[in-house]
This record gives sequence, structure tokens and C-alpha cells, in this order.
Amino acid sequence: MSLVKSISGIRGTIGGRVGEGLNPLDIVRFTAAYATQRKRQAPGSEKLKIVVGRDARVSGEMLDKLVSGTLLGMGCDVVNIGLATTPTTELAVIGEKAAGGIILTASHNPKQWNALKLLNSRGMFLTDAEGKEVLAIAEQEDFTFAEVDDLGKMTVKDYLPYHIDNVLSLPLVDKAEIEKADFTVAVDCVNSVGGIAIPAILKALGVKHIIELNCTPNGLFPHNPEPLPENLGQIAQLMKDGKADVGFVVDPDVDRLAVISEDGSMFGEEYTLVACADYVLSHTPGMTVSNLSSSRALKDVTERHGCQYSSSKVGEVNVTTEMERVSAVIGGEGNGGVIYPASHYGRDALVGIALFLSHLAHKGCKTTELRAEYPNYAMAKKKMQLTDDMDVDTLFIALKGIYKMYDVDDRDGVKINFPQGWVLLRKSNTEPIVRIYSEAPTMEQADKFADAIIAEITRLGQHN
Repeated sequence: MSLVKSISGIRGTIGGRVGEGLNPLDIVRFTAAYATQRKRQAPGSEKLKIVVGRDARVSGEMLDKLVSGTLLGMGCDVVNIGLATTPTTELAVIGEKAAGGIILTASHNPKQWNALKLLNSRGMFLTDAEGKEVLAIAEQEDFTFAEVDDLGKMTVKDYLPYHIDNVLSLPLVDKAEIEKADFTVAVDCVNSVGGIAIPAILKALGVKHIIELNCTPNGLFPHNPEPLPENLGQIAQLMKDGKADVGFVVDPDVDRLAVISEDGSMFGEEYTLVACADYVLSHTPGMTVSNLSSSRALKDVTERHGCQYSSSKVGEVNVTTEMERVSAVIGGEGNGGVIYPASHYGRDALVGIALFLSHLAHKGCKTTELRAEYPNYAMAKKKMQLTDDMDVDTLFIALKGIYKMYDVDDRDGVKINFPQGWVLLRKSNTEPIVRIYSEAPTMEQADKFADAIIAEITRLGQHN
């Protein structure tokens, strides 16, 4: 059994003893702490309103009842939007002018996992300081439940139509061109809420031919739910058979988007954001942002448009903070997360699909031809086990000295930017490992970059 507490919420495997798994007592404690933190953010205000939405996980109904009941018991009014994507829940917080929201989803984790993801009043993830405050309140159990006359009230709403209207209202979403292109689109929604939302947005965009795979929202994932190439054999085979122009795959909460080309090849999750940014920048020049572990391709394409790129620390809240700071027109993460401020500050696969199809329709080309327009990079992701005598901070300082002739970024671990690629080292918060990401024009080069750094760490560790 696992329970992981972080500034963005609490996640874990269902069951177990208190403090060992995600169980009813911990769910109530953490929800009450979140409600308390929200109240402290708005002292003297009227009864707080909190939005609750969930993905289709088997444990979702249990969590929903516990979380909603706890919020009512804390004196908060609840707007329960039921089965809903993460971006739908984020937009509902904005639409309801709520004090915050709780999304019940463990994103791409397997079915035994679930989580409470915590939002502020702008429908964005809590800041580092806010998250730490929630953790401290939960640890001290510093919360007070409401008296009987002050209990909250529940309202049930469906916010998917609102979300779809939001996407269709975006000036760069060109429904007429998409309809005219007459695409056949295949989708794999891993039997979660994407099975409700993705066919609905495609129909609203004028797509008449939709091939649905795994669109029953029962939480029984037919394959590993993370939208990585090794998990997408079913839709890739369908595409190889020439049955669709483009394929879309989402994770269980629909904030990540992977694209499959018409020949069954992977467009590449790193390139979902690149393609959408290319389209946005061609109409609305401006800055772009992604995190330090995302592909250099976004920077290349941004500069191709004569615009500037900025990077952030890893984590969606860090990306959105930097996007606001530089007034970016688009940004996101290389895991297929597209953040388009014209809609809202959150990763959104519905927005990603609408922008991608508009781009493809305007180009009038095949998906493989669109992919060929972008710089080709390969990314390696490795990890190194730490021994008890390894001082990671000291090792990172030594590495910065060794590679000081290159551009070294130490905002989030150590990132070494070479002329032909980069390597990022980050210490895990949950395991005694260092995660190593590297990118280069070929996988062979990316592996060499990572292996050279691993060898250097090993050498330094032996001399500590």
C-alpha cells in the first residue's frame, strides 16, 4: 500500500491502514484540511463553494461520497459535476466563481490508485505555499466541522457542455475548416471520462467519422493508462490498416493528449504541444513556455516564428506561473499537456484536439507530413539508484563545476545544455534515485549523454 502526500494533493493505492494507503479516514482528514485552507484564504466571506469532479476509476464513487460529504460537513456548498475531465473541473471552478475544486483522479496511474488534486479559486493547482499549508493542517488535524445549521448544500451539474462551448468559442478553433476536411478520427479513451468528452467535442467540431476504442467510462483500463507508445498497440494497428486520418489517445482524466499518425506511427507526445504552438504562433505571435524536461523542439519552432521561449521548473503550477509572468500565448508540458490561456490555465486535451485538427485542416496535409515539418529529437529517460553515502546536492555542485563551459541551469536539479542536446538530473522526492532525462537528434546520442553523466556521478560518488 502506498500513500504520497504532496503540495498538489494526496494520492495512493486504495485500502490499507491509516497513513499507509488511500483510505476513508485519510480522505476525510485531507479534505477537511483543504476546506480549512480555503476558508483561511477568504476570511469573513459567505459560505464557500467547492467544485468536485472525478474520473471513471472504480474507486471514484467511494471517494466522491467521502469528499463531498466532508466538504458539506465543513460548511461548504458543493457543486458536484460527477464524471468529468480534469480541465472540465478547472473550468467549472471559474464558471461557478467557486473558492476551489477537488479533482478525484490519479491521472495515468493504474486502477488501484486514486488521488485528490486540489485547485484554487482560479481553477489552477495550489501554489507551493498553499499546498504546504494544507499538509500542515492535515498533520495537526487543525480543522473544525460545522454545526447542524451551518452544514453545506449540494448541487449537481453537468459542465461538459460549458467546456465544449468554451473550446468552440476560441477564435483559432476553426470548425468550418475541420468540417470541410472531413476527417476520420480514431480515439482511445482508456474506458474513463474521455469516453464521454472526446467523442462529444469531436462531434461539436464537425467530425462525422469517429472510430471509438475503449470509450465505456467504467474505470476498467484495457491497457496501461499512460499514453506512451508501448501502451498504444491497439489504436496503432487500427491506424496501420488505413482506417483513419489521425488518432487521439488521452489519459484517464483527459489532460494529456497523444497523437497517432495515419500510418500508425507515433506523432510523439512531446510534439503535441509543438504542433499546437506552431498553429497558434502562426496566427498570434507571442511567447511560449514549457518545463525543463520538455523537448527543445518547442524552442526551435517558437524561434522559427521570430518569437521567444521561456522554461520553467517541472510541474504544471510552475509552467502556468511562468506563462502568466511572460504573458505566453501557449505553453505546456512535453507529456502531451497543452495549456492555452485563451481558454484557461490548465492542461486540456479537448483544447489540444481542437487546435490540432484546425492546424491539420488548414495545412491540408497528412498527419505524417505535418510531423515531418518539425525538428526531430529523441529523448531518453533513465534513473540511477542512490547509495547511502551519496550526497546528491554535493554531486550536483560538482557536476555544475565540471560542465561550467556549457549553459547550466540549476533551478530544478541540474540541466546541462549542450549544442546538440541536453541532460537534466532531478532528485526524486519519493525514492532514493536521481532521474536523468536527455535529448539529442538521435536516441543513440541521447543515451550517450545520459550514460556519460551517470558515469560521472558514479566516479564522483566513489571519491566523496
